[in-house]
Amino acid sequence: PDNGFRYLSLVRYSNSSISQGTIIKMIQQATMCMSVSTPMVRTRQTQGRVLGASRKATCSSSRVRSLRVMASAGKIAVFGGTGATGSETVYQALEQGYEVVTLARTPSNMGIPPGSGGEDKAGKPFDNPNLTVIQGDVTNAADVAKVITEDVTGVVISLGGKSKDVGETMLTDGSTNVIAAMKEKGVKRVAVVTSIGAGDSAGQAPLVFKLLMMTVMKKVFNDKNNQEKLFLEGPGSDLEYCIVRPGGLTLDAPTGVVNVIEGEAGSIARADVAAFCLGAILDKDFPYLKQAPCISSVGGTSWVKDRGDKGMMEA
Repeated sequence: PDNGFRYLSLVRYSNSSISQGTIIKMIQQATMCMSVSTPMVRTRQTQGRVLGASRKATCSSSRVRSLRVMASAGKIAVFGGTGATGSETVYQALEQGYEVVTLARTPSNMGIPPGSGGEDKAGKPFDNPNLTVIQGDVTNAADVAKVITEDVTGVVISLGGKSKDVGETMLTDGSTNVIAAMKEKGVKRVAVVTSIGAGDSAGQAPLVFKLLMMTVMKKVFNDKNNQEKLFLEGPGSDLEYCIVRPGGLTLDAPTGVVNVIEGEAGSIARADVAAFCLGAILDKDFPYLKQAPCISSVGGTSWVKDRGDKGMMEA
């Protein structure tokens, strides 16, 4: 199959014409290969069809259950690999047999995440020959160019940090460099982690978070909004991008469930966000390309309680 993958999507129709026997045969064929776990994407049913790349950036979609079957591994690039969500992406990709290259200002900060790695491994150094950590800064175009090579299958941008530590335009400047490097090397797929409340999803943020967006997090969201514009209407608009807007981020173990939502955001484990991002860059028929889905695993009423210590200040 193309890109070493076969992507099997079972769409739940209320009056499905697919027979049970056909579905069983499809599953039997799929299980002959080594399967890779991906989150179940649960969203509002939309006339029994998958909304593909032709749809504009929005936060609505169809209800899909997906099984990704891996035939061969490839190479991915992660920016923000020392962060809580980025380290989840690195860990999960390595566990699935991928080669991973990441850029870090301080490589010694790379550590196994608690969500997927478990408490016994959390914080310990990665010990995997398929991981390459390049010391550098995403705001330096030359450093970014070292990470993205012709053999990279896809890129995950999961940058974060407080403005006083990383600057007020790090997300925009760094993503600009990534886009340029991807185009130079012919890499098309990219998942960009921003936040609920960014762009046209401001109305989906809980009230408390809206207040933070307008005050202490105003500079952060200015940067996030400009970062998104690079893909929605800027130089990255011709890439196969997915802007990922998670709700309140937690360090919990992965649940395997991602809700693409239209209403108020709930909480979601960083591990589930990472799995969603990997699907965005690896699955040939990923249904949310050229979109900006808002995702959570828990309803909006629990957002404040479950958002975690760092919340959405850092990706």
